[in-house]
Amino acid sequence: MKPVRHLLKFHAPRALLYALVLLVFAGPFWAFLMTAFSGVTIAPGRLLWWPEQPSLENFRYALVEAKVWRFLLNSLVVVLFGTALQLSVSALAAYALARKRFRGLALVSFLILSTMMLPDEVIAIPLFLVLGQLGLQDSYLGMILPVVGWGFSIFMLSEFMRAVPPDLEEAARVDGANEWQIFWHVVLPLCRPALGSAAVFGFIMIWDQYLLPLLVTNNDALYTLPVALATVRADETMKPAVFIAVSVIAMLPSIVVYLGLQKSFNRGLLAGAVKG
Repeated sequence: MKPVRHLLKFHAPRALLYALVLLVFAGPFWAFLMTAFSGVTIAPGRLLWWPEQPSLENFRYALVEAKVWRFLLNSLVVVLFGTALQLSVSALAAYALARKRFRGLALVSFLILSTMMLPDEVIAIPLFLVLGQLGLQDSYLGMILPVVGWGFSIFMLSEFMRAVPPDLEEAARVDGANEWQIFWHVVLPLCRPALGSAAVFGFIMIWDQYLLPLLVTNNDALYTLPVALATVRADETMKPAVFIAVSVIAMLPSIVVYLGLQKSFNRGLLAGAVKG
């Protein structure tokens, strides 16, 4: 009996702590889901722990009547092209910072780093003026180009590329590989965990953009899902459960991307934590 008591005494506080953490973090999401699937009218601010009269009516109304599918499509177009371009530009810039030595390298690194120090509100007016002069207002391109260069992903990828042994590149050069072949066939495959992490962070960053689409377009046909959420919330005729259903729809793509890239994401974080 003593070993059993000892195990209970040792594991009970830990199990209680895990249960408390799970309740704090997963509890609100569970209540969100249950409320979204409830077919009854609920009071504003109230969440359900179990669906009453389970139904998909809230999701049907959100997608069909409120035309959330259109905002979802806009968000997918922006985030897919934006993430692909962001990874491409970040990988090329990171390779230059990690492997090339040129005059002004420290200044370039500082300028890239400084872009992470300014909140979006500071550059909102200059960005609005520049996009207007370039004729990118009311267009997908106006929502994609400003997020292509992101200092965070550039620096994260550059740190991983610095960890790649230079001997591998020298061996490739001896075999006749040019700079592009070395980047594409030697360096980039070794940075897949970092690319997975950058893809997850970049996807979530672009998906959650609210101010940028608001600056770029006044056409509700081009609104993305975060902007649509604010519009739906301001609609007094919209039932609270429908707004919660829209919120659940808005969360799903980020969850799917994280689960799909979870292995690369975790390996990237672990490699970054133990490097050096």
